Parts: sequence; C-alpha cells; structure tokens
Amino acid sequence: MILVLDLCYRDGSLSRDEFVAPVNRLLHDAGVPSTVRHYTAVGAPELEAAEAVVICGTALKDTGFAGHPGRFSWLSSFERPVLGISSGMRVLAAAFGGGTEPCCQIGMIDVRVLAGDPLFAGKETFTAYELHEYAICVPDRFIPLAASDRCVQAIRHRSLPLYGLLFHPEVRNEWVIERFLALVEDAR
Repeated sequence: MILVLDLCYRDGSLSRDEFVAPVNRLLHDAGVPSTVRHYTAVGAPELEAAEAVVICGTALKDTGFAGHPGRFSWLSSFERPVLGISSGMRVLAAAFGGGTEPCCQIGMIDVRVLAGDPLFAGKETFTAYELHEYAICVPDRFIPLAASDRCVQAIRHRSLPLYGLLFHPEVRNEWVIERFLALVEDAR
C-alpha cells in the first residue's frame, strides 16, 4: 500500500481535488493500492503499513505545512521509497536541513537531466508543468537529478530511496510516477 499525503491547509479541502486526487488516480490506474491521509492525521500505524509514500503538492499560497516540521521528522529514518511532489519536495528537503529561496514559476518549463537515475533513465531533457513560489536549497545528503534554467527540479537522497520533484508529474509527466512505482516494486 502506498500512503498518499495531503499537505493542503485542511483535510478535505477543494485543493485536494487538484493536487492529491490526480496522483491517487494514477496509482489506482496502475493497480496499486493506496490510502490518502492528511498530513496532520498520519502516525506510526500509517507509516508502518506503507510500502512507500507520495507527498503531494498544494496551491501556491497554501504553506501551512511548513509551520509543522515536526510532523515530518519520520522522513530522516524512513527507508522505503518516498516521492515528494512540489510542496512535498519542500517538506523532504526541510526534513534534512534544506531551506527555500523565492522562485515563482507557473506553466511549462524545459528540464534537463543532470545525473543518471532510474527515474529519468533515457531522458536528457523533457518539458514539465510548474506551479510553485519557492525553490529548495539542496540538502547535503541529496544530489540534484534535474534542473531548469532557474532552479533544481529533482533531487535524490544519496543512500535512501527518497526523491523530490519541484514540477508536477501528475500533470504532464505521468511516466515519472510509473518509474517511481517500479522503484517501489524493486524495493519489495
């Protein structure tokens, strides 16, 4: 089972339909069991039951999750695959000491792959959909995997299967989620 985390300002918000439901639909279409939980309602039982976690994005001004870093302290010891999307990448980076810097981008951008990884195998460049006000400062324990002209677009932990994407793969790059699912399968 994959745990899908909703970072939106409140459980059941309209933003859940825009940022969480498409990810959950892709998992369902791939035949992968998933459970959606609001980040404020996640505890040890949900994390222990999860084979992997996808941390979904939020609307531009929806940053309440950033005021609760303790709710994500589990990331530093979680050894199963994690995919942080947009705000989820911000959560992942913050859990390892990475900060943010202003970088507002909305719309399609060109992304270039910087380092070899199964998530981007066979790709040198691709276009992706952006919706963010901040870029992350890459934490020491992560390597940048892809970048646009303005900021890092993808990161991976050096030794754990933890990935962050600033772009939204559920919009135009569903293949990224499919490849993440292959990594989950390999981790079994």
